[in-house]
Amino acid sequence: MIDVEELRDCYTKTPSKIVLLVVDGLGGLAHPDTGRSELETANTPNLDALAQVSACGLTTPVLPGVAPGSGPGHLALFGYDPLKHQIGRGALEALGIEVELAPGDVAARGNFCTVDGDGLLTDRRAGRIPTKLSAPICDRLDRIEIPGVQVDVFSVQDYRFVLRLRGEGLSEFVTETDPQVTGAKALAVKPLKPEAQKTADLVNEFVKQAAQLLSEEERANMLLLRGFAQMPSLPPMGEVYRLDPAAIAAYPMYRGLATVAGMNVIPTGKTFADEVDTLRANWDKHDFFFIHYKPADAAGEDGDFDAKVRCLEELDPFIPEILALEPDVLMVAGDHATPAIMAAHSWHPVPFMLHSKLTLGQGIPTFDEKACALGAIGSIPATSVMVLGLSHAGKMTKFGP
Repeated sequence: MIDVEELRDCYTKTPSKIVLLVVDGLGGLAHPDTGRSELETANTPNLDALAQVSACGLTTPVLPGVAPGSGPGHLALFGYDPLKHQIGRGALEALGIEVELAPGDVAARGNFCTVDGDGLLTDRRAGRIPTKLSAPICDRLDRIEIPGVQVDVFSVQDYRFVLRLRGEGLSEFVTETDPQVTGAKALAVKPLKPEAQKTADLVNEFVKQAAQLLSEEERANMLLLRGFAQMPSLPPMGEVYRLDPAAIAAYPMYRGLATVAGMNVIPTGKTFADEVDTLRANWDKHDFFFIHYKPADAAGEDGDFDAKVRCLEELDPFIPEILALEPDVLMVAGDHATPAIMAAHSWHPVPFMLHSKLTLGQGIPTFDEKACALGAIGSIPATSVMVLGLSHAGKMTKFGP
């Protein structure tokens, strides 16, 4: 697996432009009634036409058989070995909404959830309540006081929030409260290292007080915490690749990922149409753009096959708009598969295509799992995506004498 710095001497500065479109949760699996995946079912004439004049293949985000989170999946696409550079989701979520993380701070990603009278989870996302309902609840939680630590709660979007703990002797090495299934109770936090006992006790006290404050809520009557993390440090993409990289993402966590990777995060709106408008408006300012499409992943996690199909179809009309900017390289990738039939991230290889003036087509008729499996790129680690893009853009020199 390639890591971002291993070919440092081969990267070179050129005026060519690269767009990396990451379709979150892109890959899927066949519906049992039709034998066709979400991509195979969706009517995506623009993606299919692009595949016919592109190089295609499949990517493995981490390792065969490993289902990645969005963090490792994206870091791999940016060229970072996700096994070497492990970043907690709490830090990414915090950075994505511009929450300051000082050395020693611990951040966690929070979900509001719904529990029944016995404390058993009935909905891990509280019906995806909108921000207008969740933000006032965050304000109430932000008033929780615990001796020995500063507690801050920040609204993110919809049912998500960030918990930041600030104090002496905190550790990120604690377990999560999310059991990942309904019908179970939220878990108590435990230390993963002896020095993390203080942090575990503080988090459990926060959850206890929060549960009391939330008990009268109809849907968001409990919370779940995961991804405890402190401020990470990565070699900056711009410095290593000799790029001026920019990120355009509506969802906070992906802005956090881009921040950690050293990209310039450009403010944008809440829809993908807003993101494409932002791309167009900033086209002359950068030579690499990461642009993110979220809806397909959300539909897959909800187990809604038809909704995921619709999300892929809704993405398709934007492909000509991006191509109209005449990028030297356009790559369409996914950070992981989210098959609707599993309602979760999975370990399956993800469709990938790369379009440049050097790709005249290799007989791939459509953009989907089966067609991409026959593509000339073959099955590659996701960490190879950046090197391929840089090479097609003329940003790589010869390796070795």
